[in-house]
Amino acid sequence: MQASGAESHGNMIGAQDRGAVPMVELWRGNLCESLHYGHAVVVDTTGQIVEAWGNPQAVIYPRSSCKMVQALPLLESGAADAAGLSPKQLALACASHNGAAIHSEAVTSWLGEMGMGEADLRCGPQEPADIPARDALIRAGESPCQIHNNCSGKHAGFLTLNRHLGGGSEYTEFDHPVQQASLQAFEEVTGEAIRGWGVDGCSAPNFSTSLLGLARAMGRFAGAREGQGLRESAQARLTQAMMTYPEMVAGETRACTDLMRAMNGQAAIKTGAEAVFVAILPGKGLGIALKVLDGTTRASEAAIAALLVKYGVLDPAHPAAKERLNPELRSRRGLLAGEIRVADGFA
Repeated sequence: MQASGAESHGNMIGAQDRGAVPMVELWRGNLCESLHYGHAVVVDTTGQIVEAWGNPQAVIYPRSSCKMVQALPLLESGAADAAGLSPKQLALACASHNGAAIHSEAVTSWLGEMGMGEADLRCGPQEPADIPARDALIRAGESPCQIHNNCSGKHAGFLTLNRHLGGGSEYTEFDHPVQQASLQAFEEVTGEAIRGWGVDGCSAPNFSTSLLGLARAMGRFAGAREGQGLRESAQARLTQAMMTYPEMVAGETRACTDLMRAMNGQAAIKTGAEAVFVAILPGKGLGIALKVLDGTTRASEAAIAALLVKYGVLDPAHPAAKERLNPELRSRRGLLAGEIRVADGFA
């Protein structure tokens, strides 16, 4: 099922490049020094395209942008309610967190409630992105552990589901009941069969789909309301949890957290590795997905901010928006050196 070999690799890259458009530019002086190409698509709650740039059919790995989809079986199975999970824990299940104290303490507590510990995780150790947490480990002469992994909240959710299903300990394996439940939910909300799968940074399978399929999933989350069936209730609860606890989804200084705070409950957004970004806009009934081809985070953050402004949920004058949309580049001495701009014709 996985793509393999030079020919498959070349075909995938070529197909992803096809139809890409300029999205974000980096200017230094009077020269465009870097130009980031990509694709973006906006859909309504029925999955119909509202607007698109580039190729909506480009096949991508959503990476961590689809964690709310991976969390659907946690709620739909009844595992979340049986474990008494709070909205803050549901937000953490969708997180790519910084490994700050608020994150590591929450994951440790969650595992403890199940009678489990760090050794039960299968995400691997990772140095915290949060500087105080990283420095505290250095001062204590300690090494990072799996709880510091940015995906440890998602994996705590996997363990909760696994305990409910009675599966084996290796819950990241593709044919494990946890991952098969995730696969089924993924195909249902994207509206298409997966194009393959790869191993994500946290060792769990990541399923490939078209950018349109990913946007379609976000559109369905945007249209979901509690009390309208098992799937819609789960989608609405996860969206609300993310919007209510943006600090659990990423962390201080991170785009997901800063922009969700700036939008004050109007959208749930989530980044993924290699410059993927998605957004759920319940009040507008819209789902958004984008991919910057070269994998540059500065470009995906600028692109999603531009689309959030375009669709009326983000004030372009808000400091969190200005920091991503058109940030100034300065030298080590503070001299103005350039700026990042959204390309003409995009958003």
